[in-house]
Amino acid sequence: MVGVSADASASGATAALREHVERLGLVDHHVHGTWTADADPVRLANALNEADTAPLADPRTAWDTQLGFAVRRWCAPLLDLEPHVAPEAYVARRAELGEEEVARRLLRPTNVDAWFVDTGWSTGLTSPDGLAALGGGTGHEVVRLETLAEQLLPTLDDPSSWAEAFGARVEEAARTSVGFKSVIAYRCGFAVDLAPPAPRAVAEAARRWHAGVVDGRAPRLDDPVLLVAGLYAALRTRRPLQLHVGFGDRDLDLAAVDPLLLTGLLRRDEVRGVPVMLLHCYPYERAAGYLAQAFEEVHLDVGLTTHFLGARGVGAVARSLELAPFHKVLYSSDAAGPAELHHLGARLWRNAVVSVLGGWVEQGEWSAGDAARVATMVGRDNARRVYLDA
Repeated sequence: MVGVSADASASGATAALREHVERLGLVDHHVHGTWTADADPVRLANALNEADTAPLADPRTAWDTQLGFAVRRWCAPLLDLEPHVAPEAYVARRAELGEEEVARRLLRPTNVDAWFVDTGWSTGLTSPDGLAALGGGTGHEVVRLETLAEQLLPTLDDPSSWAEAFGARVEEAARTSVGFKSVIAYRCGFAVDLAPPAPRAVAEAARRWHAGVVDGRAPRLDDPVLLVAGLYAALRTRRPLQLHVGFGDRDLDLAAVDPLLLTGLLRRDEVRGVPVMLLHCYPYERAAGYLAQAFEEVHLDVGLTTHFLGARGVGAVARSLELAPFHKVLYSSDAAGPAELHHLGARLWRNAVVSVLGGWVEQGEWSAGDAARVATMVGRDNARRVYLDA
């Protein structure tokens, strides 16, 4: 361009990309509801720590983290506070506004057009429709297999019929939900036999599990035979199957949730043509990217990762765009509880996408048009194709 330096042209391209990404209506393909009741300072601080399932010895330490700093930088202005305000002032203002008003202020700017809500963990959280009412867009349900199984078990007179009854429940759920989610990563990990279990083994496992029913409530499902049987019940519906992978709380064994352990499952005929959605992935996002290249069914996101890494989330977004074909990468927040997590999922993803893709445009590696197109694919179009257009 005559009279315009290369640096100025590149800067203009990045500004245009930023404007495009900011306007983009997202599809959050894996998320949970926001809190329905006001949170005290201790509850809020504990929600800023994903890994520790025990109450923090000193809740104030939660603020000295990448996530804590990100809350003060990006959420504070939406509550009429200065960026980087002290945690005590932030918590006080939050209490003054109340949970519903905080959620409304933080959710609306996410510019999310569709929320795909895992309802398996829903106590004290808004429903899909409730989340959409606060944040805009539409709410859709993702059914958690383990919760469905635990709800079914106490209703059975003959537990040996569990497989048939569960299959029927899954088929019924497939008619109204956008997909299924499994937390087999938490319950037993991936280093188990992932082949379809024999019917006799399933019946025996169901009888053992049913023996623990007390007061009409099922024990936590952690039998690998039944967990794996649940995966195949979901696969038969051909609906997208979400799998928690990598980072989570200490209930899981992080070494046993490397997605490479799923390779045998992904080679099976039952998986052919069924979208398998690897969630979160940290610190295994590169392994997930390899699987997305190797298997047509595999997709991935770095939800949860982006807001917990805060200013370092740029690296996770960049790594998710290394090996994986770009039509296999999706946006999600995996936010649950405080609306700060929903806001930061979107805010930090947009920041990271502009930084990563804009950097490649400035270096002459990518065109500005390709950068905008890939941002749209990841932020919206891939999820719509996989879940809504199937």
